[in-house]
Amino acid sequence: MTDSIIVTTDSTCDLGEQAAKYGVQIMPLNVILGGESYKDGVEITPADIFAYVQKTGELPKTSAPNVETYKDFFAAFVAEGKKVIHVSISQKASSAYLNALSAAGEFPGKVFVVDSKALSTGQGLVVLKAADMVKAGLSAEEIVEKLSAVREHVNTSFIPDTLEYLYKGGRCSALSMYGAKILKLHPMIDMQDGQLYAAKKYRGDMLRCISKYVAELSEAYPEYDPCRCFITHSHADEELVALAKEKVAEHFAFAEVIETVAGSVITGHCGRNTLGVLFVTKREV
Repeated sequence: MTDSIIVTTDSTCDLGEQAAKYGVQIMPLNVILGGESYKDGVEITPADIFAYVQKTGELPKTSAPNVETYKDFFAAFVAEGKKVIHVSISQKASSAYLNALSAAGEFPGKVFVVDSKALSTGQGLVVLKAADMVKAGLSAEEIVEKLSAVREHVNTSFIPDTLEYLYKGGRCSALSMYGAKILKLHPMIDMQDGQLYAAKKYRGDMLRCISKYVAELSEAYPEYDPCRCFITHSHADEELVALAKEKVAEHFAFAEVIETVAGSVITGHCGRNTLGVLFVTKREV
């Protein structure tokens, strides 16, 4: 008999309706505006973020749930006789992983915490792989072991339309921000070993940049898991999303291409009109 397993994750996974579809339970991170804390995806939306930044010129702050909050979250599922596999945002991006891991110590053999080494739907891809394995009847221990391989092969990358939010968040210099604006430069932000960095720069408007970005992803990853791909954006222009879908269909052959909109935590760090194409880059991991 297989374990009764539930997959949980943090709100930074940006899975949208896919979470309910796969029975994934979400732990919301906190977004802090003007000293008030709001639960991501529950009490605040990206529109609130945009309005706040426009009004104050300041970015919101974010924080992870504390250990006690994770304990309460896990305890409810353990009380139902379930084992929990919690797929966390990269520990290099948030203290959420360590807090969840500490809480899991209260439930030995019942709660397993996996560092996705990703965020947004890069994290979401690891989550859905876990859900696929639950459906296939694997044990919790087997799933955790296999996820350690999956997470090493997730393309988590995106292109921001503006560096304003990254600048305000201390992730780029004023010179870089203004230089990028004048020269119409758009960096591709990539994630390697759980950490974000600027991998390359594209020049031109966002339509041109996204077109080249998708083409170069197909060149960089000729072997990939054809199961699913996410096009995730922070309320990007419709024509930009449509172009991304067109280019993904042109360069790849995914069984499913899923559009999701980034939540408040991710939006608060990258700003509106950011777009990424995310998928698992190796077959059968």
